[in-house]
Amino acid sequence: MLDAVRDCVLAVGVRRTTLTDVARRAGVSRMSVYRRWPDVRALVGDLMTREWLAAAAGARPADDDPRPARERLVEGLTDGARALRAHPLFRKIIDVDPELLLPYMLDRRGASQDALLEQLADTLRVGHADGSVRTDDPVRQSRVVLLIVQSFTLSLRTMTDDSDPLLATEAFEDELRLVLERTLLP
Repeated sequence: MLDAVRDCVLAVGVRRTTLTDVARRAGVSRMSVYRRWPDVRALVGDLMTREWLAAAAGARPADDDPRPARERLVEGLTDGARALRAHPLFRKIIDVDPELLLPYMLDRRGASQDALLEQLADTLRVGHADGSVRTDDPVRQSRVVLLIVQSFTLSLRTMTDDSDPLLATEAFEDELRLVLERTLLP
């Protein structure tokens, strides 16, 4: 079902996607969709959670990576922000239905944000233990880190100018690394 809604959203955006379209694409009845999701927004919410967590997981260094936790975390977050900005679903939502993201930036956290916060807090605890991350409350630290990364993910294109190497996307990714390093450094 999530693959079907993904295809629909990529084709026409969230606002123009209907549960009828999703059911048709998935080869099931509308009632089958309604049994699990009350509306398109709920279905898209589950899709975003799946896609954003998959993008984050794909950017995480391997668990057996011998580097200190801070290095792995900074690399994973920078790579994750880049992967999400390039993600076709994310780009479609930003381009066509950006208001869909507003509640997650202004009013409440979503399921993917909560899952990322939990993963961040766990990695920060590892960094506290190995001495590579400044000791502080891991819950607050994870929220600060996510705020930083969200800003670079959601708003980066408003600040870049790829005709100027100092303002190119890569330069801002270097700045993200630097901000994260300095935020987490003991």
